[in-house]
Amino acid sequence: MTDKNSQSQQRTGLGALAGAGEADDFSVIDAIGGPRGVIESMLPGVVFVVLFVATSNLNLTIGVSAVLAVLQVIVRLIQRQSVMGALSGLIAVAICLIWAWQTHEARNYYIYGFLTNAVYIVLLSVSLLARVPGLGLMVEFIRTMPTEHLKAWFADWMGDKELKRAYMIITGLWVGLFALRLIVQVPLYLSNHVAALGVARLVMGIPFWALAIWVSYLIIATPMHRHKMRARESEAAAASTNSTNPMNPTEE
Repeated sequence: MTDKNSQSQQRTGLGALAGAGEADDFSVIDAIGGPRGVIESMLPGVVFVVLFVATSNLNLTIGVSAVLAVLQVIVRLIQRQSVMGALSGLIAVAICLIWAWQTHEARNYYIYGFLTNAVYIVLLSVSLLARVPGLGLMVEFIRTMPTEHLKAWFADWMGDKELKRAYMIITGLWVGLFALRLIVQVPLYLSNHVAALGVARLVMGIPFWALAIWVSYLIIATPMHRHKMRARESEAAAASTNSTNPMNPTEE
């Protein structure tokens, strides 16, 4: 049987935040996939921008980047490790490479990133306007995996004002992150500064992602811990009440 703490430590991204109320040894490196995950995430982008700047050969750059992305998945398959992260990365890289190849412009490698950031901004902003923090929805869903009693699940964490406020704050934080990426990178795209755009994309990728996760953890850890403690106290009180008042048909 796997220990709950070990499970939370194995989670990455928002999954790592789902265990924030209990993880005393929260690790940003683990949350972003560990050293290997960081390297695998950044390597295709690094190779693309360095090779294109060095050779100005878009077809060569695309070919090498594609082979590298496929090799990452193959290595994980050979080592019998989880390939879900590598596969999702491969799909994203494939979309970027195909876009650049079809348009014959290296800068279009980054359009997919612009679109995903814009979608995140819209969805999270709408959730803030609706007073239902999008990050809260995702983290709480991952944390509890509700399969029934969805209304009770929703009311449980939304009714905790401190926890909801924390989720509102980090949702706004992530909207700011995605918006900052577009503010910095879109002008570089429009001016066709591929090298500068590639560097900005790398700097504002994993490092910013790690910073956002760390700050989010600092904001939600205490409210989530208190929420979990209250839930356990309520469960213990209910169990105590049931044990002191058993349904015993032999009692008069």
